[in-house]
Amino acid sequence: MLFQDFLLDQHKLDNRYIVAPMTRISAGEDGRANETMKDYYERFAKGGFSVVISEGIYPDEQYSQGYLNQPGLANQQQLNSWKPVVNAVHDEGSIMIAQLMHAGGQSQGNIYTDETIAPSAVAPKGEQLGFYGGSGPFQQPRAMDEKDLEDVKKAFADSALRAKEAGFDGVELHGANGYLLDQFLTDYLNVRDDQYGGTVENRLRFLLEVISEVRSAVGEDFTVGIRISQAKVADGEHKWADGEKEAKQIFTALGNSPLDYVHVTDADGTASSFGEGTRSLAEAAKEFSRLPVIANGQLQDPAKAERLIAEEQADLISIGTGALANPDLPNRISAGLDLQPFDFEKTLLPKGYIKDHELNQTIKK
Repeated sequence: MLFQDFLLDQHKLDNRYIVAPMTRISAGEDGRANETMKDYYERFAKGGFSVVISEGIYPDEQYSQGYLNQPGLANQQQLNSWKPVVNAVHDEGSIMIAQLMHAGGQSQGNIYTDETIAPSAVAPKGEQLGFYGGSGPFQQPRAMDEKDLEDVKKAFADSALRAKEAGFDGVELHGANGYLLDQFLTDYLNVRDDQYGGTVENRLRFLLEVISEVRSAVGEDFTVGIRISQAKVADGEHKWADGEKEAKQIFTALGNSPLDYVHVTDADGTASSFGEGTRSLAEAAKEFSRLPVIANGQLQDPAKAERLIAEEQADLISIGTGALANPDLPNRISAGLDLQPFDFEKTLLPKGYIKDHELNQTIKK
């Protein structure tokens, strides 16, 4: 089933493999994409992935940037810089989706401001990521006011339009891993007492408003998805307080929104996500949203991924670290070749992009 066709929105995919979004911080200091990034993304398309999702891209020149040397889609220069990247992926027969990410209180590097904003003035748990240039605890953010809320919604919509102009086939809203949209969903990070805080319904409100604004901006002929998780970058053990009950509320609401897909990520994409004997996160998303579901979480083993699709817990499989180690993973599996093991020092470190001389080693379609 991994090599069966699938229709994702209006895009016919020739297999179920997708490159997961992964922070790489190798853009220019001004947020422009570059030749190194073009080679990096192009190699996944050459390697057989039907869809390539970009690393998180910041959408505005205010509070959204999360890391120094993170790419943006906040202005025309950044937009133009993405065109060669997208064209290279298209030339190899794959589609490309831009992941739009507002870091919120989890920002650890922003060239536009030293201040961070979040739903509430609550600092994220844990420490900043050293291998992405951070150190020490996260600062306490400023609680967002009404103007901030409107500015952020507009930023997502405007950057989605820029993504469309740059040639991307769609956008994925980053609602996972402790970034801004996920901060609204998270009970201990969102202690607001207005219509955006308190109940699950209220904590979902801002996400749904962003989705609506983006859809209104880009129209019906552009793919719009969202990524969802329970865990955070700085709080990997976090679970939704009401488990499957909360999952049902979240995924049902997303399914009733104008989204085209839901992308879920967990430590193990096949494991029970809400306690022993419960659904996987992908299964919950599939059952309650009734949208196409992309599953992520240590799914490079084809038997494991195949089982998830055969059991109708997911429709598509996204690969992260396994793709860094094997940019040609779909072609390797199709050819019956062994996969290379993941090496942190070689392939996860942000500057660990492929070198030009390695391009010819990719097993092509």
